[in-house]
Amino acid sequence: MRTIQVSEVTQNIKEMCIEANHFLTKDMKNALEDACEKEEAPLGKQILCQLQENLNIAGEDMIPICQDTGMAVIFMEVGQEVHFEGGFLEDAIQEGVRKGYVEGFLRKSVVKDPLIRENTKDNTPAVIHYEMVPGDQVKITVAPKGFGSENMSRVFMLKPADGIEGVKNAILTAVKDAGPNACPPMVVGVGVGGTFEKCALMAKKALTRPVDQHSSVPYVKEMEEELLAEINKTGIGPGGLGGTTTALAVNINTYPTHIAGLPVAVNICCHVNRHSVRVL
Repeated sequence: MRTIQVSEVTQNIKEMCIEANHFLTKDMKNALEDACEKEEAPLGKQILCQLQENLNIAGEDMIPICQDTGMAVIFMEVGQEVHFEGGFLEDAIQEGVRKGYVEGFLRKSVVKDPLIRENTKDNTPAVIHYEMVPGDQVKITVAPKGFGSENMSRVFMLKPADGIEGVKNAILTAVKDAGPNACPPMVVGVGVGGTFEKCALMAKKALTRPVDQHSSVPYVKEMEEELLAEINKTGIGPGGLGGTTTALAVNINTYPTHIAGLPVAVNICCHVNRHSVRVL
């Protein structure tokens, strides 16, 4: 059994909230640089170059990549041999988010009640997902999610007879309907299978997979490659102003499902696809 002080969780999440809002992960930075080189439309290339300039300024001057610093989504993969001490884990996570957004001078975008709309003034509460895993480590993923792209999310409860073509059509429909609203070039997270809520969670977590890594399932990998090519043929382009780079990646996660169902969720993220990962 390994003991971890919850204060360590708080400190890391504070730092990760700030880090994710100022610096891209290496895979995303490489993907944007590659897209800038390959973009065929002059205006699209200009926009991609401006996005890169924005990212450089954000990192050098410690200014957030985007004014919408998101609602914090936290994935906690907790080894079953870990024991937490020093307080309640969930309180420690929320305190890390509070400190990150307050001390990091990040925009506070969370309201206490979805209808009354009073701002909490510290960007809490975060949305937290827990998963028990073997071992004595804790993997923390902090993924601030802006709502320009989050509002473009879709869930399709397909019939099994719709099959793989139905899944592809659903994904393409979601992307086309999103158009410029998701701040392309986008990353498309997809969950297929499970239940109504499981497929949505898979789609959200798919966004945290490096964009240069495909699914280990051969037919899913083929779908990811095919859909990326189809999405980039839509002409939506960078900023929604036309071009050959509408998406940087399509990441698909799958899970077993019921004989009578075929749930599909699509969670789109904008060109920064912010997240930070640490292992304690």
